[in-house]
Amino acid sequence: MKKILYTFLLLLSGNVHAALNIFACEPEWAALTQQLAGNQASIYTATGALQDPHQVQARPSLIAKARNAQLVVCTGAELEIGWMPLVLRESVNSAIQPGSLGNFEAAKYVSMLEVPTRLDRADGDVHAAGNPHIQTDARNFLPVAEALSKRLIQLDPANTAFYQQQLATFSQQWHTAIAKWEKQAAPLKGVSIVVQHKGFPYLNDWLGLKEVAELEPKPGMEPSPAYLGSVLSDLQQHPARMVIRAAYQNGRPSEWIAERAHIPAVIVPFSVGGTPQATDLFTMFDDTIQRLLAGLK
Repeated sequence: MKKILYTFLLLLSGNVHAALNIFACEPEWAALTQQLAGNQASIYTATGALQDPHQVQARPSLIAKARNAQLVVCTGAELEIGWMPLVLRESVNSAIQPGSLGNFEAAKYVSMLEVPTRLDRADGDVHAAGNPHIQTDARNFLPVAEALSKRLIQLDPANTAFYQQQLATFSQQWHTAIAKWEKQAAPLKGVSIVVQHKGFPYLNDWLGLKEVAELEPKPGMEPSPAYLGSVLSDLQQHPARMVIRAAYQNGRPSEWIAERAHIPAVIVPFSVGGTPQATDLFTMFDDTIQRLLAGLK
């Protein structure tokens, strides 16, 4: 009874801090936000790691969650162009619209790769701002974390010291983890790979992997048997050590190439939850590195 009365008095005094309602578009940003906000945030993750982030339906449940959000944290760079604009519009929530304090796009804080020199839908699923799959390079989480922490402080200045400490702890742990991952991944430098989808330029740039072929004729386009045959023919001239795909992708094209080119097909988590081992940001990269190294054996 005393505990109930104490809680009631706290509510009356206004000393109970309500957690920020945060809508995260992808699991990696939900995980990063959790690292930075801790128990000061209630985080809803709109998609799962086994979903194609390009192909998401703007379901009523997503709109309802966005309607009550104080902050949306997305990749941006048009990754969510097929569904997030509709979610934002139908939410009728002015606090999270583009350009507002409650709208955060991670891609704005990193150096974008594969920025196209021309835009033509005939070229497939090409994004004007560059390749949006920035989460495959661990280094990108540092500038995003710094910017996101500042945004949390702007929205919740009463907890500034808490957010600053969370950022300092994460940054220290992340720098240490990056050094470990780069040491572990040293054997991967210069290794030739095939990718199923053009989703790994940031991973390649970070670890020094050499991409020699893609299984999609154009980004987002399923390969035909004839096209896979042409890739297989090219691999005879430019061999690869493995074929890589994200956990959410259909494995048939990769398995087809792997069987005929006599190379392993490697599944990487791509996001938090993509594999059973990838339970948070740290284990996502632990698992990615170990799977790639296993592909060399």
